Amino acid sequence: MQPLNFEHSIKRIVAADPRFHSEAYFFVRDAINFTRRSAGGPRNKARDVGSAELLDGLRRCALETYGPMAAAVLAEWGVHRCEDFGDIISNMIAHRCDIGAMSGQLEDFKHGYSFNEAFRKPFLPSTRRAAPPKPVEA
Repeated sequence: MQPLNFEHSIKRIVAADPRFHSEAYFFVRDAINFTRRSAGGPRNKARDVGSAELLDGLRRCALETYGPMAAAVLAEWGVHRCEDFGDIISNMIAHRCDIGAMSGQLEDFKHGYSFNEAFRKPFLPSTRRAAPPKPVEA
């Protein structure tokens, strides 16, 4: 049986599970490749990517790609927590999308980071207060 192209596979996934926008699947595929490249190696699909490494790669890729809008973009696609990334990957694997070697379990994504901490906090103003101005001496 010939594997379907990625775009066609994603259309089938979204038709079966409409929780996530198709763009979320393209982002996850790109973030997997980003994670593999960030590790210093080529985009080698045989290189195993663990859940913790992938979660960090997803976070970094979203921040580099979308900056302060990362949380809003992900939310628009139906992605609100790390567990959603796990569900997306699970759907991709179930539909035989070629995403390369992965290790870990869906359970690993439940214990990821807070989206607020990962995607909003880096862009909030610092809570440090500036020293009060010194009085002008006459």
